[in-house]
Amino acid sequence: MSVEKNIVTDTISALYDTQNGGPKYRALAAALRQGIAEGVLSVGTRLPPVRDLAWRLGMTPGTVARAYTILTDEEVLIAEVGRGTFVGGTEEPRPPLYQSSPHGHAEDGGEMVNLFTARLPDLGQVAMIHEGLAQLAERPAGALLEYPSARAFAPARKAVVGWLGGVPLGALQHEDVVLSHGAQSAISLVMQAVLRGRRPVVLVEELAYPGFRRAAELMRAEIVSVPMDEYGIVPSALAEIARRHEAQLLCTSPELHNPTTLVTPPKRRREIADAARRGGFDILEDDCTFLGESRDATYRALLPEHGWFVSSISKTLTPALRIGFAIAPQSRRAELRRVAENGFFGLARPLADLTEYLLSRDETREIVRSVRRRNAVYVRATLNVLGGHDLSWHEHAPFVWLRLPPGWRAAAFCRAAEAQGVQVRPGEDFAPRNGFAPHAVRIGMNAQVALADFEAALARLRRLLDNPPEQILV
Repeated sequence: MSVEKNIVTDTISALYDTQNGGPKYRALAAALRQGIAEGVLSVGTRLPPVRDLAWRLGMTPGTVARAYTILTDEEVLIAEVGRGTFVGGTEEPRPPLYQSSPHGHAEDGGEMVNLFTARLPDLGQVAMIHEGLAQLAERPAGALLEYPSARAFAPARKAVVGWLGGVPLGALQHEDVVLSHGAQSAISLVMQAVLRGRRPVVLVEELAYPGFRRAAELMRAEIVSVPMDEYGIVPSALAEIARRHEAQLLCTSPELHNPTTLVTPPKRRREIADAARRGGFDILEDDCTFLGESRDATYRALLPEHGWFVSSISKTLTPALRIGFAIAPQSRRAELRRVAENGFFGLARPLADLTEYLLSRDETREIVRSVRRRNAVYVRATLNVLGGHDLSWHEHAPFVWLRLPPGWRAAAFCRAAEAQGVQVRPGEDFAPRNGFAPHAVRIGMNAQVALADFEAALARLRRLLDNPPEQILV
């Protein structure tokens, strides 16, 4: 162990010795908080590996991992795959994990190819956003001197209704729409409108978008996973789990499941809707990742009293503006609107006006079609390079799901890929904290990288897949 690591370990050990009993993991978490607050564990400090600190403190690695997880969830610490755990809050960034520059390998001092998440190409939307902002600057001064209001935002909400015209949402009026700061904000708004009681239960798929869990945790909800098969959520298991836990809300993405790209067929959706109707719980449908046009009925259409829908422009135009929308059942739109008004009054007026501008233009739809076509090119390139392995994909998905061959586990594969200059997302990010972590990774379509460089990054992944270690890495 290096001198620097010894100093950090000694510091943590001394802080731990001053704690006043209680469960060991809580005492360790308290010691770390104290050290950070007092500045003896400064911003950016790398904490000891779990096993090293566990040996020093005389506790199990699981106890240390639990303390680290608590503080990571609180964003006091930052955990980075393949690099370790750090004290958060630094304004001086460490060497970047997820840069989009395609050149060179990390082990050779080069930069990373970011396949951790999808990256949109600029196909005209940046110039259109600039033009929209310039036009907004010419609007009357009165629009910049008033609080947001439902009446002032009506044109933006109507633009959202028009934008979603091809989505089978059932009866839809602009009053059913609430604008949000991206889809994650929309998910939180729906949960605030739906959940009741001291410890409500939220159901998620056994592999699920992590944002569902984060939003539920903010609501102090209990999160319960529901089994899936090749068609999506298993209705019989859903009904039994919802009954046993008195669940209030199911979060799901039937049109394009994140991360597996699975699409739930119409018959299965009706069975899931029937289970919700009989069980008396609501369904929140997240539609952010699907890039296509053809669709089956949403849960809002299948469950007019209990179906909620959220989406955004992050995967089709830009994630930078944080424009999203939540859509309530018509009989419950006042609940959703009240949550937004009591929480943040509404979007900034210029952002609402920009939403109207962007979603009302024919050019925007053409840009989205171009994004869809470009994404399909990168999906096909991924199939050409990695198709010999266990790959799940969809032409209108901004990612693919890769199940790793024997000899690889997700964390070890991510570290090896990073050493080769490629960032991918481990399957454990989508699994329950105490559940089975699949030996799989999600690979994002980074269309900001030249196609040839994207294919070169995939080729480096292919070499790792074709040559797994002789022993399972942990």
